[in-house]
Amino acid sequence: MRRLSSRWYSFAPSTSRAGRSKFEVLAVFLLVFAPTMLLAEDLVEFLNGARATGSMGEIRKDKKEFDFEIQLGGRKLVRTYSFDKVHAVTMQGKRHVLTPIEVVANNSAADSQVVRTKAQVLELIKTVGPTPPDWFESTPLDYPKSLELDWPLNPPEKGWNNQKNVGQYKWDVINPNPGRWKSGVRLIHHVMTLHKDQPALLHRDIKVLGEMYFELFQDYPRAAFWLQKANVKVPEPQSVHLAECYWRMGSKQMATELLNARSLPTNAIKLLGDMGQTDRAIQLAGAFAKMNRPHEAYLLAGDACRIAGRTKEAVAFYQKVIDSPDARNEEYTKRFQGRARDSIEAVTLAEQANVTKVADGAYRAASVGYSGPVEVEVRVADHRIEEVKVVKHVEKQFYAAITDTTNQIVKKQSVNGIDATTRATITSQAIVNATAKALAKGS
Repeated sequence: MRRLSSRWYSFAPSTSRAGRSKFEVLAVFLLVFAPTMLLAEDLVEFLNGARATGSMGEIRKDKKEFDFEIQLGGRKLVRTYSFDKVHAVTMQGKRHVLTPIEVVANNSAADSQVVRTKAQVLELIKTVGPTPPDWFESTPLDYPKSLELDWPLNPPEKGWNNQKNVGQYKWDVINPNPGRWKSGVRLIHHVMTLHKDQPALLHRDIKVLGEMYFELFQDYPRAAFWLQKANVKVPEPQSVHLAECYWRMGSKQMATELLNARSLPTNAIKLLGDMGQTDRAIQLAGAFAKMNRPHEAYLLAGDACRIAGRTKEAVAFYQKVIDSPDARNEEYTKRFQGRARDSIEAVTLAEQANVTKVADGAYRAASVGYSGPVEVEVRVADHRIEEVKVVKHVEKQFYAAITDTTNQIVKKQSVNGIDATTRATITSQAIVNATAKALAKGS
């Protein structure tokens, strides 16, 4: 029979201790065991979704690694694994998390090559989804005392007041200010407790919370958990958010199954394009264009072709935006056509925007966003994009686009193949277009 140390520790990270080192959380449980003990039928779960059963061997805390003995073809083999590659271990029937899988889940976009089975994605949602983020407890519940937390489904017709209505406060104050995103999530959690006996209000709160985790933090396990709890269905726009959560967490199959419906919302065009289903995205865009929504539909179709490298088709769709009849008002027409022109220019500048042909230096350019010009500065050193920074903008509902899009460009070292941040598509493409213009200046 195996003997375990009488001293028992939890792997769960403490949200109240600041400055905890990276490996304290990873190793605190393993390191209490004697370095040479041998255990039977243990389970190791890796961050990539793989699993191994066997026996725990020597644990070397100085190297932050352990040995694990497995049976393979009748032979005993010993493998060495580092703590930071392991999600969890199960010993004597008890499971303990080493590295919270949300660390990789939040960054598991398609280009990271993370692939998970449906069971693994559902387990990820089940494990991470209902837990608070590590910053939750240390974030104060901060909101105007004038805010009316009863938050009716239909606000009284007394005009717009973002200091009284929670929804209007979220739109005007929380969304445009990243410094308020965490306290905003904390606020919605608080409002949910006040509405626990009011099903209609609670359902709305849950859906809003899922949207916030999705749009502001790209926290896909928690977003999926709350959107599932809200029971979002196609053709609700939030159903496309849920599909994207599945895809970002590693299951394109789950996303495709959810989008396998005859009636889809407009934002499905973007997701289908991002997932590589370009022809279906074009088909859906054509349907919306026939419904007197050609500007948005053709822009999204152009973006889908552009991310797929089908540049001639992309330019053709952008030109359709310019040639289409006026949108619902002059401002919308100006915005859509301006973005279409900038996108055509950025596509034609693709060769000049190749960073391998750009001289070292800092370059600035601007492109049409949702509310006005979005200006970026690109720093190039040794033919590499060192930094892309948004230096000026008047966007309000930009969500995570300012950091997400710029980070993608730096990671890819290119303006090609960048998928726009959901719900901030126009802002994202403005950043991409402005970056292309800036790089072309140094060509």
